[in-house]
Amino acid sequence: MSSDESIDRRAFLGAGTATILGLPSMAQAQQSGAAPSADTSTPAAVAAGNRKTLSELIADFVTGFELKDAPPVVIERARVAFIDTIGVMLAGSQLPPSDILCEVIKLDGSAPAATIVGRSLRAAPRFAALVNGVADHAMDFDLTYMAGQSVAAVIPAILPVAETTSATQSEMLAAFIVAAEVAGRIYRAGAKAWRGTAWHSTGVVGSTAAALASARLMKISAGKISNVVGITASMASGVTANFGTMTKPLHSGHAAQNGVLAAMLGARGFTANRAALESGTGYFECFLHGFDWSTTAFDDLGKTFDLEQIGYSIKPYPSGGLGHTAIDAALELREMVKLDDIAHVEVAITKYAAHRYTDKYPQSAENAKFSGPYLAAYTFVHGAPMLAAFHEDALHDEAVRAFAQKVSLAIYQQYADLLEDSPAKVTVTLNDGRKIERAKYYATGSRQVPMSAQRIKAKFDVCAAEAVDKTTAEKIYTTLSTLGEQPSLTDFWPLLRKA
Repeated sequence: MSSDESIDRRAFLGAGTATILGLPSMAQAQQSGAAPSADTSTPAAVAAGNRKTLSELIADFVTGFELKDAPPVVIERARVAFIDTIGVMLAGSQLPPSDILCEVIKLDGSAPAATIVGRSLRAAPRFAALVNGVADHAMDFDLTYMAGQSVAAVIPAILPVAETTSATQSEMLAAFIVAAEVAGRIYRAGAKAWRGTAWHSTGVVGSTAAALASARLMKISAGKISNVVGITASMASGVTANFGTMTKPLHSGHAAQNGVLAAMLGARGFTANRAALESGTGYFECFLHGFDWSTTAFDDLGKTFDLEQIGYSIKPYPSGGLGHTAIDAALELREMVKLDDIAHVEVAITKYAAHRYTDKYPQSAENAKFSGPYLAAYTFVHGAPMLAAFHEDALHDEAVRAFAQKVSLAIYQQYADLLEDSPAKVTVTLNDGRKIERAKYYATGSRQVPMSAQRIKAKFDVCAAEAVDKTTAEKIYTTLSTLGEQPSLTDFWPLLRKA
């Protein structure tokens, strides 16, 4: 590993507000809203007896959490998450999916209350969250948490809510942490099950996570947050059939928008089943139907931190993360052989990765991110596939097209059935019949092979340059890297807008 790829793990793993958000008065907000009774006919409810529902446990955590209770590494990882997410969001804000959404929002005539990152347009908080969420996920460059981009919608929702509630820096940090911790438990409740379904955790887990971050910033009472969780159980959505299209990043935007809306509804007394997560006709049973799941993942909520013990991975390439081990292996082989000497390249991946990747040459920038032949060919011809690799003109590169015909996908038999990890082996067959291979179990940017602080900063700079000038980018980075040390964000919001 080169010196710039080493890192201190802590650094990597590191109108008025009430009118704008439709919040009730502070006195009303502190009253516990009524809600339907929990479904007591389910096995989970019977076993629980008089115990609180999951929604109530989550609500207690969201309202009771204090930053001083979080280990320093959790604070640092939250800061890095803001740096990476906002950098990626700035770049994604300049792409066609964001253009289309902004056109639709203009037609709606939304109140210009909150900043849309990377744009001059302002909108109501939930619409700003929608565009921000799509921008964050548009390039598939956002961080991976719990083997998926389950918190992609959280910061896109936090930003407009924080701006319109005049939240402090510390409040933004706390909102992200509580959302990430609950998202981690939702995923861990059925980790193998989530991998076995066609549901996309970005939209399904993300809706609840974004709602909890929003609720924390809106200072909603615990009684009403229980309803917010139940509301999101009916809002969650996103299917993996839409990978490789603009609708994949819409999962993130939809979750961010849902989160803000659910919190706004809950704050005003909108009700839901407070056992909607664990009910026999609820969230887990619906989304994980046929698979084992358990609520025991929530037993340590507030006692331990997934951000500390598990952490997240930062993506070095703007493409589907399951293929990043193959890209790393191809980059090593590229330095060992001449392009003209290569007769064939076999990319071996897990069965799970094969379900997400295609062996066809891409027809659009979106599906290029999940094309095995394209990613391998581009890597061998040009090097690491960065932002330029996913513009429409790059797909017509004749050298890449020609090399892609030499690439085939196969199942990595040694690790065929793995779900949580995504190892890959790339084998080059030379014109003289010799074979050279490289295998990678963990990708660059993973918790096991973390990126350096310098490389994380370089990624931010490259992404931010797509939307703002260098001076502005540096101010954004400085604020985020010390987030929580200063109270005010007043000077921060204008930095995120494109003039």
